[in-house]
Amino acid sequence: MARMVEVVVGVVGRPHGIRGELGIAVRTDEPTTRFATGAQLHAEGEPHRHWRVASHRWHNDRLLVCLDGVADRTAAEALRGTRLAASVPAAERPDDEAEFYDHQLVGLMVADHTGATVGEVVEVVHLPAHDLLAIEVVGTGERRLVPFAAALVPEVDLAGGQLVLADVPGLLADVDDDTRAEDGTRS
Repeated sequence: MARMVEVVVGVVGRPHGIRGELGIAVRTDEPTTRFATGAQLHAEGEPHRHWRVASHRWHNDRLLVCLDGVADRTAAEALRGTRLAASVPAAERPDDEAEFYDHQLVGLMVADHTGATVGEVVEVVHLPAHDLLAIEVVGTGERRLVPFAAALVPEVDLAGGQLVLADVPGLLADVDDDTRAEDGTRS
């Protein structure tokens, strides 16, 4: 049997109506697959707390989901803040080549544009606008956040176990006084 991993697909927000519909803050690029009728979801880190998706629909750019056993607003409100996860085969990749699951990125070594190892990805931080990579910098142990965008992270090599950062000053270290422009501002 293939090894399975947990993938967070959404966070339960405020209920919609009185019949147990849940507003979901989507955390997957595949919501129609992950929230399809019959899909199995569980609370992150708690596989014993699980539900089957009874239905889903979009309402004003908001995903509304009904889960079996969540029949009213009170039950829906009790789930507010729950991070919903799905179990997927560890080898599975998202459909888009430029997308990755968190578990694929965490643990990758981080190289600078010259190929020198400068850190390790220790967490993926999800924000509404974009994702950030939390990188533990070699030698300092500090954590720095780098936006996970192609302009800053042009290469992700899962097979090689690393990703490469663009040549952008200040990504993993504070820009020092030597990099100040002649007018006194930072360059």
